[in-house]
Amino acid sequence: MRAVIQRVSEAACQVDGEITGQIGLGLLVLLGIEGADTDDDLQWLAQKIASMRIFDDGNGLMNKALADVDGNILLISQFTLFAQTKKGNRPSFIKAARPEKAIPIYEQMIKTLHEITGKKIATGIFAADMKVSLINDGPVTIIMNTKDRENH
Repeated sequence: MRAVIQRVSEAACQVDGEITGQIGLGLLVLLGIEGADTDDDLQWLAQKIASMRIFDDGNGLMNKALADVDGNILLISQFTLFAQTKKGNRPSFIKAARPEKAIPIYEQMIKTLHEITGKKIATGIFAADMKVSLINDGPVTIIMNTKDRENH
């Protein structure tokens, strides 16, 4: 799995002009699911997302986690995080999981994040044409890859 995690003061997702998910302070997580991903990848990443101390404390240092600031999560599925651009100018998405594998993993990520945080997880709609807006706070943006854990 790959995740782009952005600390936001607000974020929202719209599909066909309707808001499907919206948060104030928290994390916008763009999630890419690979065919080789396992439940172990999901559990590791969910725990990292919920526990990462990237919110400012009273001294302006990143010492607080999502729970410490009563933050929320907007989770957006994004297969394009597995774009391969080695050949030509049109990206290939062959490493991205097919919907029959990706949808259950995405749904399990929603459930797992809810269980860890105790909060409803705001979402987009899998495979929809989504319009995502955000105010990146900092800006703070972190990229994680479950297949490269030693660097995360």
